[in-house]
Amino acid sequence: MDVDVEQHQVLLLDLDGVLVDTRPVMETAWRAVQKTHGIDMPFAEYERHLGRPFDDIMERLELVEADRIHATYSDASQAAAQLASQFDGIAEVLHAFVAADWQLGVVTSKPVDRAAPLLAQLGCPFATVRVPGGQGRGKPAPDPLLLALIDLGADPAHGTYVGDMAVDQEAAHRAGVSYVHAGWGYGRPGTPTPEIARTPKDLLRLLDANRRPTTFVKESPR
Repeated sequence: MDVDVEQHQVLLLDLDGVLVDTRPVMETAWRAVQKTHGIDMPFAEYERHLGRPFDDIMERLELVEADRIHATYSDASQAAAQLASQFDGIAEVLHAFVAADWQLGVVTSKPVDRAAPLLAQLGCPFATVRVPGGQGRGKPAPDPLLLALIDLGADPAHGTYVGDMAVDQEAAHRAGVSYVHAGWGYGRPGTPTPEIARTPKDLLRLLDANRRPTTFVKESPR
């Protein structure tokens, strides 16, 4: 006899450039880094590596004393946090997915002390939040996505990740989850060209928010 076992769809989302517009905060923090540490590198060079852990970005930019730079950046980010704002319509879209019985999670490279206040503004019940500093490697490795799925007891086949940088797309591909690119974010998609949501509300159409998959599990013969 077949037994119907309901499997929730899982929607995992990046934070910066997907849920919240933090570019003004990041630009302010980078100016503090430039001033404090005598760094001439423009913000655009930092921005193109968004999505990776901070230490990884510093290494790619060939900047030394990453810990000191990170401390300056973090302090300035927290001081400028009020400059961040959620993208229009994103909160309503998140609640629509929750109402359709999807499980929601966040996978971000932003440290928890800066991510938590931003997520609180959205007022959405995220079932898991994965940030740097725990187990596994950072994006573009698949580790944080796979760990989020483990938190939710979900199969990658039922997961979708929404990001705005090529590293997000790579992480999703390596984790075996589908990917939707947030066209309102900061970066361009990688190749092959993924599904692109032009606005947050496009996610409801592209992902068919009312979809409720069922897995059929056969009982062992007696």
